[in-house]
Amino acid sequence: MNDQQPPQLAEPPSQYVLTLSCPDKQGIVHAVSSYLFMTGCNIVDSQQFGDQDTGLFFMRVHFSADPAVTADRLRASFAAVGGAYHMDWWIHPSEERMRVVLMVSKFGHCLNDLLFRTSIGALPVEIAAVVSNHTDFRELVGSYGVPFHHIPVPRDGKADAEAKLLDIVEKEGVRLVVLARYMQVLSDDLCRKLSGRIINIHHSFLPSFKGAKPYHQAHDRGVKLIGATAHYVTADLDEGPIIEQEVERVGHEVTPEQLVAIGRDVECQALARAVKWHSEHRVLLNGRRTVVFA
Repeated sequence: MNDQQPPQLAEPPSQYVLTLSCPDKQGIVHAVSSYLFMTGCNIVDSQQFGDQDTGLFFMRVHFSADPAVTADRLRASFAAVGGAYHMDWWIHPSEERMRVVLMVSKFGHCLNDLLFRTSIGALPVEIAAVVSNHTDFRELVGSYGVPFHHIPVPRDGKADAEAKLLDIVEKEGVRLVVLARYMQVLSDDLCRKLSGRIINIHHSFLPSFKGAKPYHQAHDRGVKLIGATAHYVTADLDEGPIIEQEVERVGHEVTPEQLVAIGRDVECQALARAVKWHSEHRVLLNGRRTVVFA
């Protein structure tokens, strides 16, 4: 009879993502890689970019560490490196799913797409809630087991509605708000409070075809290329830093209804990629632009 115990399986290493931006100078990559080596970490993947226009350097490093090395310990020990190079930096556990709030009005294609992608694991997020100024998609959201919050926005009640949204964001530990065709203009105050944490999607006809039925307007003008833009929300309406864009070529035979259908698909693709890249810490702000390590 063999009384030997089976060997204990080693705990797999923890996975982290380090992102940083700072004034570009010699030695940054060496300092980061040396720090990771000295702390017993292993670089899995590394991407970097030096912007000659702004003089800034951007870097994303996916690395593994011994399970005993916690995120707090890493952050505390990396602070000296970050300070020496005047970095804006973050260290996130790569397996941690970002908590997200989706906002929608009466067009549900982007909402449904994000709910489905999340449910099959294609998006590394956790949808904490869906907020809408209408009740049209309460049943759809409920079918995914996601809380639905109806927050009307009367003409004189925007401030109260936004306060309720911020309360949900705070209580649920939400780190990203996604406007999945939410047809309300957010206040400058809310944009500032959630700066870099709100993503919007819209058709890329702007500013050519504003207002109602932009795809019908585009059809009347015979456009040959339609698209969608996913961007961060700022106080400047539809002018925030662009994360992703998608386009589709169309011909003269396409009807307005077909343009709308194509536009829906293009919007879903662009928004899903933007949400995925943001949640994986692949997007760094560079003034009015972004650096995307896709």
